[in-house]
Amino acid sequence: MDNDPAVIEEMLHTSRTIAVVGMSDKPWRASRNIGRYLADNGYHVLPVNPALTEIVGLKCYPDLDSAQAAAREQYGNGIDLVDVFRASEHVPGIVDDVIRLGIPYLWLQDDVVHDEAVARARAAGVKCVQNDCVFREHSRRASEH
Repeated sequence: MDNDPAVIEEMLHTSRTIAVVGMSDKPWRASRNIGRYLADNGYHVLPVNPALTEIVGLKCYPDLDSAQAAAREQYGNGIDLVDVFRASEHVPGIVDDVIRLGIPYLWLQDDVVHDEAVARARAAGVKCVQNDCVFREHSRRASEH
C-alpha cells in the first residue's frame, strides 16, 4: 500500500493534537526528537509510554485512553493523529484503540508496517500512513512554503 500524498498533506494541516506512542526520553531516539519537533512546530503533543511520567517537559500518558481523556480536557477536542514508534507487532492493538476512540488519523513511522491492521483501520474510516517519517514529511513541506 502506497501512502497518498494528499492524505499526508491533510493530516499535517488539519491535525492539532498528536499522541506519540512509544515516545522515549532517550536523547538519541527518533521518537523523542520528533515528538519535540512536533511540539516546537505548533502541535499539542501527548507522549504515550507507560514507563515514563514526563518527556521533554511534556506529561506522559500510560495509554491512548488516558491521552484521549487529557486531550479532551485540555484542548476541548480529542487526539487528531496517533504517531507510532512501536514495533510492527504492536500495531494491531494500537489500531483497535484508534478505532474505538474515534481518532481520525494513524501514522506509522519508518519501518513500522502492518498491512492487515492498516487495512482494518482504513475500513473503519481511519486515514493511515505507514513506513514514513512525520518529521521528514512535515519539514519538507515547511521548507517548500
